[in-house]
Amino acid sequence: MIARQAKQELDELALVFKAIAVVGPRQSGKTTLVRHAFPSKPYVNLENPDTRLFASEDPRGFLSGYPQGAILDEIQRVPQLFSYLQEILDNSNEMGLFVLTGSNNFLLQENISQSLAGRIGYLQLLPLSISEIGNLLTDTNELILRGGYPAIYQQNIPADKWYANYIRTYVERDVRLIKNIGNLQVFEKFLRLCAGRVGQLLNMSSLAVETGVDVKTIGSWLSVLEMSFVIFRLQPYHQNYNKRIVKMPKLYFYDVGLALALMGVEEPLQVQLHPFRGAYFENLIVLEFLKQRLNNGKNPNIYFWRDNVGNEVDLLVEKNNELIPIEIKSGQTVTSDYFKGLLFWNKITNSKGGYVVYGGDTAENRSNGIQVIPFRQIAKTLF
Repeated sequence: MIARQAKQELDELALVFKAIAVVGPRQSGKTTLVRHAFPSKPYVNLENPDTRLFASEDPRGFLSGYPQGAILDEIQRVPQLFSYLQEILDNSNEMGLFVLTGSNNFLLQENISQSLAGRIGYLQLLPLSISEIGNLLTDTNELILRGGYPAIYQQNIPADKWYANYIRTYVERDVRLIKNIGNLQVFEKFLRLCAGRVGQLLNMSSLAVETGVDVKTIGSWLSVLEMSFVIFRLQPYHQNYNKRIVKMPKLYFYDVGLALALMGVEEPLQVQLHPFRGAYFENLIVLEFLKQRLNNGKNPNIYFWRDNVGNEVDLLVEKNNELIPIEIKSGQTVTSDYFKGLLFWNKITNSKGGYVVYGGDTAENRSNGIQVIPFRQIAKTLF
């Protein structure tokens, strides 16, 4: 098993909450993590049809079989359990009694807020971070191509084969569980169009025209992808600073390898030569910041900033009531262009410093106060 940074946060939550919910994409390592963290707890997989039927028809009887608690995997499949769990938790003084996992964020959050608010700690587990992958991969293009799903590294499965199966399973099964989408071919076209818009401002009208559906449908389908941890929207920072600013979010994938698979990229050389390589590298780095914050139990608090004439900061991380500006560059040679966005930001905010995260290997401290950081050193330097 690859050691997960989130285990420490999971252990701490188990000391102060009666139940813990671990949510994230399918195959992100939720089950492996919780079974490793709580080896003495019974494990129940609610994807099993017989188990799910028992839990659905007799939730009280089902839960009575676990007086010392249990790991309930994919609990969103049996929403009836939440109300009965509330009663059990209210009558218990034991911390970390039940551990719940799920891959549908909307269903879990909805049921938790209705039944278990104040009784449950919440951990979001995404696929492997760059620091967790560590030396398992040294080639940057292959790292972008393979993404972060643990099975690709632990079972040494070729990325193109693994993602092809993942996409097929997701489209044919999970989408239908969340929303009854009639034409899966059109939805898959929409999914691939999203993969070609990584790092771009989200224009739903443009997506609607290219997909051949209306804007309302696009909004609904985007929500499906967000619920099931496929895409997320990076929101703009809204402080004006006397400039007109962009207020549309940017589109990113929770796993850059999945986005590349949807684009039909199969080899590291294709990544190197791809016209959108910079955007996929940016997705990788934005994800790393998101993962580091979530693994440490912190709110994401990450944004981007852009004004109406194209001045931009790729990432703003809110930390200790301070905004840290970060520029992301995929190249391995630092040039003066790398600093333009940060210098403009410092000028209009009357601040100093910032970071350039790039694809090279050498850290630098520049005279303008900006630090240049190799992307593999993010966790050591900024967290």
